[in-house]
Amino acid sequence: MSLDTVKKIVKALDDKKGNDIEVIKIDELTIVADYFVIVTGNSNTHIRALADEVEYQLEEAGMKPDHVEGRATGWVILEYSGVVAHIFTEESRNYYNLERLWEDASKIDVTEFLNE
Repeated sequence: MSLDTVKKIVKALDDKKGNDIEVIKIDELTIVADYFVIVTGNSNTHIRALADEVEYQLEEAGMKPDHVEGRATGWVILEYSGVVAHIFTEESRNYYNLERLWEDASKIDVTEFLNE
């Protein structure tokens, strides 16, 4: 189920032109989540549009977020049972550098999700 959710999130982010989409499989390292999806938006408006598109497409698939945080900031978090989407400004993404924090985790190639 989690991987299907990841695919839907990646497609939604790509549909709205999210930049540098990455997926990190963290289930073997923590109980926080199974996957992190990380993306950069060009502006706060773009970040809101990315978050709205993820919520819209997943709601169309019958899924509602378990938790949403940061709508008014440069970092929106959407959590869907085991999958956490992090939508950043470039500055926030560079500052928090989740990819470095979770460098021991497996990275998933998102191109396979976009070509389905």
